[in-house]
Amino acid sequence: MTGALIAAVASIPSVFAGQAANVETLSKTVKVDGLDIFYREAGPKDAPVVLLLHGFPSSSHMYRNLIPRLATHYRVIAPDYPGFGYSSAPTLDHFAYTFGAVTDIVDHFTQAVGAKNYVLFMQDYGGPVGFRLALKHPERLRGLIIQNAVANVEGWNPDVVKQLSPFWVKRNAETEKPIRDILTPDATKFEYTHGTTRPDKLSPDAWTVDQAGLDRPGNVDIQLQYFHDYQTNVALYPEWGEFLKSAQPPLLIVWGRNDPYFTLKGVDYLKGLVPGAEVHLYDAGHFALETYGDEIAATSLEFLSRLPKIN
Repeated sequence: MTGALIAAVASIPSVFAGQAANVETLSKTVKVDGLDIFYREAGPKDAPVVLLLHGFPSSSHMYRNLIPRLATHYRVIAPDYPGFGYSSAPTLDHFAYTFGAVTDIVDHFTQAVGAKNYVLFMQDYGGPVGFRLALKHPERLRGLIIQNAVANVEGWNPDVVKQLSPFWVKRNAETEKPIRDILTPDATKFEYTHGTTRPDKLSPDAWTVDQAGLDRPGNVDIQLQYFHDYQTNVALYPEWGEFLKSAQPPLLIVWGRNDPYFTLKGVDYLKGLVPGAEVHLYDAGHFALETYGDEIAATSLEFLSRLPKIN
């Protein structure tokens, strides 16, 4: 897929545009620590910030429909991590591609765009980035919206753990193979189609754009490095749990119950730590926003409206 085609697909008008009072989503780029970080933004500049943190193998593109819905009342910002979407993708010898490094980038990004505090919407990879950011700056956190992102080992599908564990213990060509298989077109489409009960609501643009990013020269090496570093997130699970237990942040959980990677044990764990959490389960897969976008947007707006006002 050419760059022009990717751009054309990414610019397709949101299906929610009319429902969101014709809110315009802007495409911007800001320099952060020497990297060009692309982001989508909509909503009033002086409104409370909702920071959307995307998952693998997507980018801010996964929030293309949610952004205008939330932006009727909030300043909504969705960055692409290095190596994803339209952000810089330097080679491995120029950027670490660890979740710690990405969190630093996102942290500095929020400062660059003037987001002094925020609600975090976290999905998949957005979970580790968001939890790390929350622990780094708890004073900036106004609340959490978690969509299919886990903070406990039990929340993983055991079959996925069996694929990842050998790769974490000893990285070589043999243990890399299951990970490389995850980066193929069939696997990317599977991420979106598995578990859905509303297939007619799925847009092929989603996995087509994602795969175009994965297929860029050198991107496989970048994604392998991210997957290898993911074990550092697992090591931090107890720390994230202690944070949630002690801080008791306002928490909304919106979850596709048919996720092939993250199970409902992930939801139970989060709810156990934050008993006041609001939970909504949908008959959807890993990317629940693709088929239950209306419902998740409405639930998110209700949750956000109940948060304490910013002084």
